[in-house]
Amino acid sequence: MTANAPLDGITVLDASRVLSGPFCTMQLGDLGAEVVKVERPDGGDQTRGWTPPTYGDSEASAYYLSINRNKRSLTLNLESERGRDLFRELVREADVLVENFRVGKMAEWGLGHEDLREANPGLVYCSISGYGQDGPYSDRPAYDLLMQAEGGMMSITGEPGRPPVRVGVAIADIVAGMYATQSILAALLDRELSGGGGEYIDVSLFDSVVALQTYMASYYFATGDPPGRLGSGHPTIVPYRAFPTADGYVVVACASENLWPKFCEALDRPDLVADDRFATNDDRVRNRETLEAILEDEIADYDTEEITERFQDHGVPANPVNDMADVFDHPQVAARAMRRSLSHPTAGEVEMPGSPMNFAAATTTFDRHPPTLGEHTAEILRERGYTESDVEHLREDDIV
Repeated sequence: MTANAPLDGITVLDASRVLSGPFCTMQLGDLGAEVVKVERPDGGDQTRGWTPPTYGDSEASAYYLSINRNKRSLTLNLESERGRDLFRELVREADVLVENFRVGKMAEWGLGHEDLREANPGLVYCSISGYGQDGPYSDRPAYDLLMQAEGGMMSITGEPGRPPVRVGVAIADIVAGMYATQSILAALLDRELSGGGGEYIDVSLFDSVVALQTYMASYYFATGDPPGRLGSGHPTIVPYRAFPTADGYVVVACASENLWPKFCEALDRPDLVADDRFATNDDRVRNRETLEAILEDEIADYDTEEITERFQDHGVPANPVNDMADVFDHPQVAARAMRRSLSHPTAGEVEMPGSPMNFAAATTTFDRHPPTLGEHTAEILRERGYTESDVEHLREDDIV
């Protein structure tokens, strides 16, 4: 790994699967940590089989490849006592452990926090689960769709009067992975500054979605009325939403009073500025339906490119609604290296979003392809004193 990466010298044992945990450990890997991904010998991380799509003629799942760069893969059968003993050996040399098994499973195996703290007092142990390690729902299964629904996200996502919809990516898993990363970094810093021991971190998808409600939750607390769905609109700013054009959509963010006259000038509608119904943002919010109907009729006559340029020329924040092809051909994406690629042994050249973490002096890493299943098993064990014969015996016994 790059010598001056922020987490150079930190070893992470990644016993997680699917999305929340792997997203967390990928970020740690991007920051320079040595990440060892521990996988079942019989298939590994479930997302390896989440196809289609795959890359080219390979069997490499696009889903798996998107969240597992900067890691090495070690297969290990944790159902076996020998496998668990080997896992404990790995823990002794690790700084961080991330796991997202069902609540209680690691303790059942003798690999819970209390068990492993004896082997490594400085270990930062992070558990990611659906509902958390305690509470009345702690043993329930959790998937992103369920969390977005139960955590309130779907109640505010979608068009008014239409069925609720989920955010297009698995936001519950992703934000839980981000909170886990943040918590791990805080625990590592505390360990460094205090000279103390490790830490146990409990992050849940449900808590993470609830925390994301921020100002929408505050609106509810302030009024007692649950906010509803406004599509792309904003509950306290108008106009602030997507409008249909002759050939697509444009989004406009008229987020301050000084932008409203500029917005009207761009549409050649000075009469709207003089209209008492729309004089202030408070007025525009109260008369949202009337104003937005007028604006929809006006904007629908323009092509997306034309109306976007008109707004921008008048100093009004506006952009087209891009699809993935537009995004990854975007000049700012190119300038910020947010379209990256890695050579993969079976999938060829694999493209993925870059890392948004940028430092003035330190660097992030982007030098390890998402590993094939067990690609580094022998290598990792040899580094810990195992011989080729030892590794072969472990394979024969279905341990690795």
